[in-house]
Amino acid sequence: MAIKSSQTLVAEALKTVKTISPEEALKLVNENKCNLIDIRDAFELQREGSVENSFHIPRGLLEFSIHPDSAFSQREKLDPNKEMVLFCAAGGRSALAANTLKEMGFEKVSHIEGGFGAMKNSGFKTS
Repeated sequence: MAIKSSQTLVAEALKTVKTISPEEALKLVNENKCNLIDIRDAFELQREGSVENSFHIPRGLLEFSIHPDSAFSQREKLDPNKEMVLFCAAGGRSALAANTLKEMGFEKVSHIEGGFGAMKNSGFKTS
């Protein structure tokens, strides 16, 4: 049995998940049509900053936090009828995470190509 590399897993995820540009994501945010979810860890947020109007759910807790019946759910904030738009630092983890949300049964899921690095240069307000 061959063990798949992280690069292989990301490549496979990219074949099944919707990838959007930072500009497309900004349009969805401005039109209030998505939940913008930052899956970077807390250390990354402290070091790099966070994106205005985004929800922080670390990758390691995503499956536990996003399910509507979870005790950790941010359901009072997340709108399940809107698209779940995920981002990480560069796009790899968010592709894997978006794939996982699809496996969980979420239908409107995408991730941002280039992640936080690309978003900083595309009009997103960061702090």
